[in-house]
Amino acid sequence: MLKRFFLLCSGVDTDIVNGCSNGEQNKYAGIGATVFFTAVMAFIAASYALFTVFDNVFIAVTFGLVWGFLIFNLDRFIVSTIKKRDNFLDEFIQASPRIVLAIIIAVVISKPLEIKIFEKEINTVLLKEKNEMALANKKQVANYFQSDLDKNKAQIDSLKSDITKKEKEVNDLYSTYITEAEGTAGTKKLGKGPVYKEKREKHDVALQDLAALKTANQTKIADLETKAKTLQADLDKKVTETQPIIDGFDGLMARINALNKLPWLPSFFIMLLFLAIETSPIIAKLLSPKGEYDFKQEDGEMGIKNVIAQNRYQSELQRKTDAEIYDKVYADIKDDKELYNYKKKGATELLKLQADGFVEKQKKSM
Repeated sequence: MLKRFFLLCSGVDTDIVNGCSNGEQNKYAGIGATVFFTAVMAFIAASYALFTVFDNVFIAVTFGLVWGFLIFNLDRFIVSTIKKRDNFLDEFIQASPRIVLAIIIAVVISKPLEIKIFEKEINTVLLKEKNEMALANKKQVANYFQSDLDKNKAQIDSLKSDITKKEKEVNDLYSTYITEAEGTAGTKKLGKGPVYKEKREKHDVALQDLAALKTANQTKIADLETKAKTLQADLDKKVTETQPIIDGFDGLMARINALNKLPWLPSFFIMLLFLAIETSPIIAKLLSPKGEYDFKQEDGEMGIKNVIAQNRYQSELQRKTDAEIYDKVYADIKDDKELYNYKKKGATELLKLQADGFVEKQKKSM
């Protein structure tokens, strides 16, 4: 049962191969097994590749089956259309387009499986890239809000600086009237005289101004600090919103690019393995000598060619014979006097009718 299935996979004519030896049947069953397992590998590769794209098992398996059947049909067609000839060069030229197609199929099949085999290494590369992208994204978002943050901070610093300047001014006035009272500066008279009172009044006015300035500026500073927190919250929100996009950076194309950043030699040998599997049925057919199946197939084709050639020859001979017979028939009829008089009579009547019709038209036009 399994042997029959693999023979079906090889694309051979079952009527011919059933009449061949057991060894010949085993040869084509082996070719059919290679075609079948190549289609299975194509199904697995396509299912995994599509799962990384759609993240849905049902969709991945469904399209994987379609792809597996497509590869199976292509391989079966490629193997079944290669026929043994008496010249190896002719066979190679005949098989060259199929070999190119087999190479393309091997590359397409191997790539998703390479991604699965080197999944851990690819995840490491993707993690590094995601971290770099996250840092770059945070920096880019921060640059977007930086001007507003800097402006807000400058306004807060300016308000605080105004308070500091006013406090320094008050402190200086305080020092001035104290030293005046002590007699160490100003008029250098000990006691609280008129000058002392004048300087004390200036200090008190400045102190009141400082209190008012502090009240006004503290309110503004509180508003600006609230605005700064809002800007920072917007910045953090923007970073948080864009992070899922970075976290989702693990699709098929991203994994292929990550695979290309790994050492190429292991990936190359895996591709060579699938290339060998995909082209092995073709190579086996090219290298194997003509077998019993090939001779029987050639004999059947030769019989059909002979029948077609014979039918063409008979049809051409019949056409020539019929042409010669009709030539003789019409030559004999041409010399027949009775037929000539009959044709002459009919032509004479036709000419008379044409002449009468012409006369009638002339009369109507006058």
